[in-house]
Amino acid sequence: WGEHYLMKIEETLKDLPILIVEDSMPDYQAVLRVIRKKGMENPVYHCKTGQEALDFLRHEGIYVQENAPRPSIIMLDLNLPETDGREVLRQIKGDSALKSIPTVIFTTSDSDKDIEESYKNGANTYITKPVNLDELYEVIDTFKNYWFETASVSN
Repeated sequence: WGEHYLMKIEETLKDLPILIVEDSMPDYQAVLRVIRKKGMENPVYHCKTGQEALDFLRHEGIYVQENAPRPSIIMLDLNLPETDGREVLRQIKGDSALKSIPTVIFTTSDSDKDIEESYKNGANTYITKPVNLDELYEVIDTFKNYWFETASVSN
């Protein structure tokens, strides 16, 4: 493959937007910092509640006038205020316009029930949040390698 073609692929991968749905600012900031340190320059959007995420995805509520991009991947916490991540996942995967967006559950819960329910409702991956920074680097590296270098995702 030509060098120009590979550069074009890298440019395209950098343009793929990521939506992180996370109510904890320290958790969001840690994930964003690691994403950037891993060399990912993708646009990252952040929603703090499940309802805000659904509004972002559907261009409703405060996002009616916004030109919110369609994310190429969603990192979704389960334990959110208002509409929790479980319901957000059900609504995303039940919506013909949104269901094709890969949705990665990224949560503190390691409950078998949550894992089983998430996959049953269409989650593409389930990741239990690591407890320390070294593990977070490892998890984000695996996430980056799989979703942005191995799997095919689209705008």
